[in-house]
Amino acid sequence: TKDHWADHDGVTYYFVTEANKDAFAKNPEKYLPQYGGWCAYAVGAAGQKFPVDPETFKVVDGKLYLFFNGDTPEGKPLNTIVPWNADESNLMKQADANWPTVKSQS
Repeated sequence: TKDHWADHDGVTYYFVTEANKDAFAKNPEKYLPQYGGWCAYAVGAAGQKFPVDPETFKVVDGKLYLFFNGDTPEGKPLNTIVPWNADESNLMKQADANWPTVKSQS
C-alpha cells in the first residue's frame, strides 16, 4: 500500500504491512527480486529485459522471481510464468548465465 513504502537504490517498494517494510529495510538484498525485477522468463529464454506484472511472481528457495502477464504487442494474452514452470530448472540456469550481460542492457 502507499502507507508502507521504502526506497532502495532509487526504486520505491510498497509493502502490505509495516512489519514487512521493516524486514526489507533491515536486509533488502534478501528480498530484492531476481534479475533486477525484470521478467525471469525473458531473461532466461531470450536474454532480454521485459517488464513484469508484480502480481505474477514465484518464490523459489527464498528468492523472488517476477513475470510478465498481459497482452503481447500482437494483442495475444501471455503469462510467462506458464512456460517458466514447464522448464524452470533449465530457464533458471540460462537466466543466471544471461543476467551479467542482460543487466547492462538499457
